[in-house]
Amino acid sequence: MFPEGSMDMQSLLAQAAVMQEQMAAAQEQLASARADGSSGGGLVTATVDGTGGLVALRIDPKVFDRDDTETLEDLVVAAVHDAASNAARAATERLGSIVGPLEGEGSELGGLAGFLPPPRD
Repeated sequence: MFPEGSMDMQSLLAQAAVMQEQMAAAQEQLASARADGSSGGGLVTATVDGTGGLVALRIDPKVFDRDDTETLEDLVVAAVHDAASNAARAATERLGSIVGPLEGEGSELGGLAGFLPPPRD
């Protein structure tokens, strides 16, 4: 059924099961991870969790100006965006090391990443 030298279905399914367990563990680690971002030269700092949820926001009192709330709003948005980008980058790096072997034609599993079921929650 499978060409000479290719993996058999049982081996393929076993590798997929191991990968699914690794993905679940990585997702748990990411949920507890933290990533920081800042704007305005550090005047506003945001911290998000591994899923991108905002968990902390620090604003230097120097940035408060009653007549210019728009600048503060922009700094907050920029800091949160920076933190979320940093969290996404860390997640991509962490999950990429697990999914990497599935990507591409030359991989052991022949580019089947899109066909595997999602990890269990």
